[in-house]
Amino acid sequence: MKYAPIALALAALFAGTSLVNAQPAPNAGAAKPVVIDAAVTDNRYQLYEGEVVKIDKKTRTITFKNKEGESKFVAGPEITNFALIKKGDRVNVSYELAVAIELIKTKSDGIRTKVETNTVTKSKADEKPSEKITNKTTIVADIVEVDREKKLVSVKGPSGKITTVTVKNPALLADVNVGEQVKVIYFDAMAASITTPKK
Repeated sequence: MKYAPIALALAALFAGTSLVNAQPAPNAGAAKPVVIDAAVTDNRYQLYEGEVVKIDKKTRTITFKNKEGESKFVAGPEITNFALIKKGDRVNVSYELAVAIELIKTKSDGIRTKVETNTVTKSKADEKPSEKITNKTTIVADIVEVDREKKLVSVKGPSGKITTVTVKNPALLADVNVGEQVKVIYFDAMAASITTPKK
């Protein structure tokens, strides 16, 4: 019987606690540069998909099942529409990461910034439980190195860490120079939903 990662993901989402930044994307930590096509990357990952096979109303425990086996999740009091969940419903948990890089045509004044925002979208009172937590992080970074032959750009963010970015479209490098700045926007989101399958 499995209690994670589905229980952890659902508990974090339906409790309204942001786990998105703490939840590593698949292959996170790999020493690969960010690959950009037209200065944007967009990746979606299916973390869990299964079926509701049992509901214990007294303990508010839901048992899910997929090809990897069964998982249990205890629905806390924050899930006010628990009674709408039925046996045979589908549960889906996904993670999404998008990165956009935009050249700012100004000379670097040494000011690098980082702004984070968080948005939570929940189901309505008469709908089955669903929730999406979206984080947006905007970083203004200095360009510290440009290698047009290898299509590489190195940028220094607010923490002083230097990140090397691979640009697939060489035309984007035509007017990029050391001393200018870029705006890097990271969107990451985790979503969970329970739905009635279509007949």
